[in-house]
Amino acid sequence: MMAIIIPVAMEGMSIASRAGILGQRKAAAMRVAERLLNELVVEAGTQQATASGNLADGDVSYPWTMRTENWSEDALQQMTVTVTFTLQGQNYDVSASTLLPASGTVETATATASL
Repeated sequence: MMAIIIPVAMEGMSIASRAGILGQRKAAAMRVAERLLNELVVEAGTQQATASGNLADGDVSYPWTMRTENWSEDALQQMTVTVTFTLQGQNYDVSASTLLPASGTVETATATASL
């Protein structure tokens, strides 16, 4: 009986541990995305924003990309920052977006974020 229960319990603990680490990495990647988005919104007003890079949070490195595209509803642009991370050989990503006036001013921008 124990020969059956112990391996199943150990596999359950391993899955729970991986899920916890994934949650922590997603939260850290989202913090990185939000911070980068805020910095890029400020830099967009000065036209010095870069489109990609690599940022470390603790001992984990988070590659990121930024893209800007026209918003379909109004004369706005949508800026999206996507942060990627790898956990146990699988790639995951999170994104944060905001809307900017097409003129490049940022006084009235609103921010949204999604996992």
